[in-house]
Amino acid sequence: QVQLVESGGGLVQAGGSLRLSCAASGLTFNRYAMAWFRQGPGKEHEFVAAISWTSGSTSYADSVKGRFTISRDNPQNTVYLQMNSLKAEDTALYYCAASIRFETTPRGYRYWGQGTQVTVSS
Repeated sequence: QVQLVESGGGLVQAGGSLRLSCAASGLTFNRYAMAWFRQGPGKEHEFVAAISWTSGSTSYADSVKGRFTISRDNPQNTVYLQMNSLKAEDTALYYCAASIRFETTPRGYRYWGQGTQVTVSS
């Protein structure tokens, strides 16, 4: 049974930072690309960042480039999202997801976590 468990969300002021974590179990972690998506109120899932199996490739949404960094620790089966210079528009439920392919569309990801809420106050 595959489980992805996010943590690290919370309430932060604009300009602040948060680090999200996603612990994976039940899958061969180093064979999966990992990604973060987010969903704001009344919005669809939005791609945030993705990282390939060995961290050799990363991809970011234009809205977070230069502010967010995705990384992974394969021995710990964990993927991270470091978020700096947070803005009110970053407020959303953040999900991590796993795929056998490195891609940026939600439908390409088979496994999803339950999400962690990030709220940025302006």
